[in-house]
Amino acid sequence: MKSQLQKLMAGESLSIEEMKEAAGLLFTGEASDSEAGALLGLLALKGETADEIAGLVQAIREKSVPIKSVRGSVMDNCGTGGDGSKSFNISTASAFVIAGAGIKIAKHGNRSVSSQTGSADVLEHLGVALECTPEQTEELLEENNIAFLFAPYVHPGMKQVMKVRKDLRVPTIFNLIGPLTNPIELDTQLMGIYRRDKLELMGSVLKRLGRKRAVIVNGAGHMDELSLAGENHLVILDGGKLHSITLTPEEAGLPTYSLEEITGGDAERNASILMSILRGDDGPFRDTVLLNAGVGIFASGRTDTIQEGIQLAKESIDSGAAMSKLEFLIRKNGRLERGVV
Repeated sequence: MKSQLQKLMAGESLSIEEMKEAAGLLFTGEASDSEAGALLGLLALKGETADEIAGLVQAIREKSVPIKSVRGSVMDNCGTGGDGSKSFNISTASAFVIAGAGIKIAKHGNRSVSSQTGSADVLEHLGVALECTPEQTEELLEENNIAFLFAPYVHPGMKQVMKVRKDLRVPTIFNLIGPLTNPIELDTQLMGIYRRDKLELMGSVLKRLGRKRAVIVNGAGHMDELSLAGENHLVILDGGKLHSITLTPEEAGLPTYSLEEITGGDAERNASILMSILRGDDGPFRDTVLLNAGVGIFASGRTDTIQEGIQLAKESIDSGAAMSKLEFLIRKNGRLERGVV
């Protein structure tokens, strides 16, 4: 760790391999709390590079619970959180809509950290099992197009750095990487980020991580989701190249809503919102999910345009396909807890 700290103190950046080596010391507990704090603080002060973020992500994924035998293309639509919007669980609801459109989605998530209610809190309230074995996860993806990957369960080594992160009380590189650490080898991804100035950086990271296609978004109001409150900023990775676009509600063919109209609440409230969306209830919650699921479907490569993705999202909800994906997970819950699928 000494060589990495000296390099950072001199204002120099670390290579992917140097970052992986330093991260390995964090996760094994070989680095002291002081060294861990210095590493995270110096990276934040200098500004993290794509190589440093990719190196940390690779180190985390190498120590994750392995989930290897998944056939076909798989995506995720997890966001970083941290936007302070207090919105309902947009990406969680959108994941079921994307799955209902016939796309395999490994939904990576956690309990509440910076928001009122995390994806795990909502799904647990609905009766979905959080802890699945790799084999159960693989079978759920094969049978249902969607499985939930509970971050603490698939990343046991992360416990080593939690104390240091809490003690620092400031955002670090770990606030950026949650959506990147899915243990499944993803082909495509929709990633929301709370910092608009990091959009292109995260696009470069996803390129280094081997994504064939991805969309990174920062929504109106600086949300880590797309919103219908105004102009959304997107970076698209396709064919190894990055390009930026903006997207307004008018361009998406959807109404405009204020951020206050998509405020969520506790797990019970957000679970109720999720169910109402999948039942087909009209309003700001549904339209916000149509936008996010539509962009997710576009990110997967299923459609050539975002507008076509939004149309498939509508069909997923209105046909009952999206609801059937959630009902399948709830129905499987008891069998999962007994260790079978």
